[in-house]
Amino acid sequence: MSDPLLAEREAALAQIEALTREFDGLVAASQSSNADDEHDPEGATIAFERQQVVALLDHARRRLADVEAALAHRETGDYGICQTCGRPIAPERLAARPAARTCIDCAR
Repeated sequence: MSDPLLAEREAALAQIEALTREFDGLVAASQSSNADDEHDPEGATIAFERQQVVALLDHARRRLADVEAALAHRETGDYGICQTCGRPIAPERLAARPAARTCIDCAR
């Protein structure tokens, strides 16, 4: 059986890599084009698309940080313990969100 935290870490790293490539492509496209995308009636601007990718990249980096923190907690023996109330986090919650820092009651 695979380790859910390591699988989550690999998924986050892959997402960061893909989004970084996408961002780099958008930057390159905007540098090589002198089009006035701010007035393009066909759709979203390059700047808007770039900001969407930046937001997704920020989210992926936070996800990776959460997984890294969970791995560190596992090393110290307090993985699966709610950081707010100190009670155990339900196995079902950890199965759904391996990097969960709080129990479902505290998350509400």
